[in-house]
Amino acid sequence: MEKRISKTRSAADDGRVLAFRGRMDDAEVAAIKETILAKLTLDAGKNPTQASDRDWFIAAALTARDRIVHHWAESKRRMRKQNRKRVYYLSLEFLIGRLLGETLNNLGLTEPFKAALGDLGVDITHMFSAEPDAALGNGGLGRLAACFMESMATLEIPAIGYGIRYDHGLFRQVIKDGVQHEYPETWLSFGNPWEFERPEISYDIGFGGFVEITTLSGGGSRSVWHPEETVQAVAFDTPVVGWKAKHVDLLRLWSARAVDPLRLDVFNAGDHVGALTEQARAEMISKILYPSDETPAGQELRLRQEYFFVSASLQDLVARHMHVYGDIRSLPDRAAIQLNDTHPSIAVAELMRILVDVRGLEWDEAWNITVRTLSYTNHTLLPEALETWSAQLFERMLPRHMQIIYQINAHHLDAVRQREVTDDELAAVSLIEEHHGRHVRMGHLAFVGSHRVNGVSALHTELMRKTVFKDLHRIYPDRIVNKTNGFTSPIRI
Repeated sequence: MEKRISKTRSAADDGRVLAFRGRMDDAEVAAIKETILAKLTLDAGKNPTQASDRDWFIAAALTARDRIVHHWAESKRRMRKQNRKRVYYLSLEFLIGRLLGETLNNLGLTEPFKAALGDLGVDITHMFSAEPDAALGNGGLGRLAACFMESMATLEIPAIGYGIRYDHGLFRQVIKDGVQHEYPETWLSFGNPWEFERPEISYDIGFGGFVEITTLSGGGSRSVWHPEETVQAVAFDTPVVGWKAKHVDLLRLWSARAVDPLRLDVFNAGDHVGALTEQARAEMISKILYPSDETPAGQELRLRQEYFFVSASLQDLVARHMHVYGDIRSLPDRAAIQLNDTHPSIAVAELMRILVDVRGLEWDEAWNITVRTLSYTNHTLLPEALETWSAQLFERMLPRHMQIIYQINAHHLDAVRQREVTDDELAAVSLIEEHHGRHVRMGHLAFVGSHRVNGVSALHTELMRKTVFKDLHRIYPDRIVNKTNGFTSPIRI
């Protein structure tokens, strides 16, 4: 699962460069070298004598990105022509890591780049080390997400990964006097040459407020959520290259912005810091990976992060679906939404809100669409590790979603009661946990709202049936299936 770079002698060594020349097109090497120099001058603003390893990395990455864009455009054209079903992979983590070596490997351009940089006196191994590590994940879950994206690109499966563009990913560790000290990780300090900012792609994300019941002209009623606070999710796109660049998929990460980044009236009144409060509060959502949840404020921020990226992602994929197909009822036939662990579980309630409140579908039809579209990957067998949220916090932050979850649970329990279960068995499968205060069981929500639930290995999947989801498994015996991890090919230089 990990990327591996095998160190060799410097590519600047004349003998090595001559050996490479016998196995590649000199014109290609010359073109790469010319483009790298142009990028160094025009994008990094440096000449070769002044350039650092970081500057050379930027120039090389931009040169590789130019090659990717052509493959990317061709992949989009081919997928539109084939009209294939698309995978939408929702994950709070994407442990991307350093991309240059992996990208050159998949493009089949490692040796031409090594030769071109060698001609310019650049050690490619040192340059690889100059790339910041995009540690937008904490471990296996985030690495699995990144590997799945590359695997789907290699298999030419049309897919979009959705997550958060954290300003600071996994913390930077420094050991002083035998004690660990944690500092913010600053992977964006010098910019990110792989991404394309899409300011034209943004969505409003609401929090708090109240729900109003309105009467429709033809009879019936509809719930209208009036959020107290709104932030904007802005898209940043990174292409994901499959093996031999036969296909390129998309990783879309969301960054949080305030709707009104500067309160000019407050600023002119003399409160210069207060004028930026809304912007600071909004940006906090995408500021750091896994903020501490040991305080009520930390718990609220975690929930804000999860709903923020789920809502933006669902709004985005529904807008894309409606633009292409024009009928929301065909969503399960054209979209497969995969929830990576419980973090995106709020997607069950959010998709129902979009279908019922925004698109005007009846509850039963909307629920059928939701279950047929969503699938859920479980990563833990420990019941205490399955995410839960205080119902009080949920009601305050997402009042309409809490109503929807209560309604889902009511329908779910009504169906379970037909099996003549005991009160204890009913409590075990409820989406609401009543002990020690009322909490929402996000793992149960994801399970009930999905048509497939999988583990990450055959053993894990079998243990899921016997342990953490044994009660739900008895009710939905065909829902749990097994899927294996994606993988990334090792890089050898």
